[in-house]
Amino acid sequence: MTSFNRSTSRRLKKLTQIPSVWEGDRRPLSSPNQFADSEAKGECILWVDYSQGVVRGMDIVASDIGPEAIVRTLMQAMEHPQSPARPARPQRIVVKDREIQFYLRGVLQDLDIAIDYAPELPLIDELFRGFADILDSQTPDLPPQYAQILREKAFAIWQAAPWEFLEEQQILSIEINKWDVGTLYASVMGMLGMEYGILFYRSEESLKQFRAAVLTDQESTEHLEEAFLKQDCLFLTFESADETDEDEDEEDDLADLPLSEIDPSFGNIHPLEGLRSVLYDEEALVILVAIESLSRFIRDHRRQLHEDIFPTLSRRYRISLPQSEESTKSLPVTVSTMPQLAAELEEMAGFDIDDDQEIDNLDFQSLQDDLIPEDSFLSLGVVSWEMLEYLRKGVSYHQAGEIKPVGDGLPVILVQTSRPKAKTVIERIEATGGLRAICFNPGADPLDGDRYDLGLLQTQNGELFLFGEFLDEDPTHVEARKKWNQRCKNTKGYCGLIIAKGLTGASRGNPQLRDMMALFEARSLSPKDLGIGTLQLMPQLKFE
Repeated sequence: MTSFNRSTSRRLKKLTQIPSVWEGDRRPLSSPNQFADSEAKGECILWVDYSQGVVRGMDIVASDIGPEAIVRTLMQAMEHPQSPARPARPQRIVVKDREIQFYLRGVLQDLDIAIDYAPELPLIDELFRGFADILDSQTPDLPPQYAQILREKAFAIWQAAPWEFLEEQQILSIEINKWDVGTLYASVMGMLGMEYGILFYRSEESLKQFRAAVLTDQESTEHLEEAFLKQDCLFLTFESADETDEDEDEEDDLADLPLSEIDPSFGNIHPLEGLRSVLYDEEALVILVAIESLSRFIRDHRRQLHEDIFPTLSRRYRISLPQSEESTKSLPVTVSTMPQLAAELEEMAGFDIDDDQEIDNLDFQSLQDDLIPEDSFLSLGVVSWEMLEYLRKGVSYHQAGEIKPVGDGLPVILVQTSRPKAKTVIERIEATGGLRAICFNPGADPLDGDRYDLGLLQTQNGELFLFGEFLDEDPTHVEARKKWNQRCKNTKGYCGLIIAKGLTGASRGNPQLRDMMALFEARSLSPKDLGIGTLQLMPQLKFE
């Protein structure tokens, strides 16, 4: 048996011994009626002065911690008691566990403290009854009867990953018409790789008001917090189950974690309630129906939702309800895309082209593919804001407008070729008046059914030049396009084209600053802005 060091025993014996009886015990800190996900786990150790009716020491420990824990808490009760008690040593200790009694007798034998047994500890019994009442009165985060199914549906959404193809402004309406809820407006978060989840707004007005408030003052933390708390919505968010690494892995993407390390959270935001991480019965049923219908819609229309143009889609489902007091067994729900609302939100955010820089959808006879040399090295990337300043000073530079340095840099298309060919490309672009826009437009080969993402350059005279053909199913390009879209959103639609030399030298595939010959700043266009539809590969092997 472990015993005190002699120096520790001498120190404790110097404490004033008071004519008091202390009660001590160790019990599970939970109630028989406590819900399964309670944070009140482990055991509570209590030492109380029965004579004075005060708590001298208390600690929460894991259930598998040995009997040493009760001695450590006793030492705190003697040397550093909770206020208003003073440091002291009792004459007598009473416990209701024979094992604890025998253990303490061995450990405390040099301290002149009597260790007795009693079947009841009145003061501690009363305190633990109070703890149990508090635990019983707590409201669980989710109604127990819906907790498991809600988590299952949440994980289904996580695995479907709608943020891979839906942007926050691409709203889906979910018509429920039950529990005083008409239509919810779902906004998917996560394409930027920062926060993953879905906001289910109770009204279109609340959604628009929040977006407008955020855009008004993006720098003020206080303003953003106020706008956040004025939302009227239910939410599902995802976070790391291991919160201890949150600071260390601040830049890690949650999507890279295994499913076992993902934890879904539910809640409610209302202007008069603020943020509440608790769902009540009806709210749980509403969000359950919303998640299930959204999952089905994503499953049925995944391919269409991957298109660059947000399509007009609608589908009706009958959602089964879990057993409850509700007499209704199932509920008809209609899920629809809202392209018009998405366009309004994009306009609010400034993703559209300014009037003085509006790009006309000019007619063209054919798509030219002779601007960029066939053997060129192409990449979609980003230039840091610091590097951008060096580029502007050191190369042939064509400005598109005043670009605010938001995000990690300017998204760029890099074309590396030989010096003579690079010079020819630059001269041809300058001859057309410069570069107007960069666009990725859908293309298709009707013969083999392949679908492409076509990289296009539009010059100031309206001509279109093909710079790259990328298969839709190429995972490398899909990831690069995702980052391109995110960065263009950060820069309000600004991007750039870099023409570099050195294709046959040591810097092939990784051109240095000295290799870069020209920078053309431009605007990023969506296929909708370009307005030419899906381009078909014709028999003469040209997209027209």
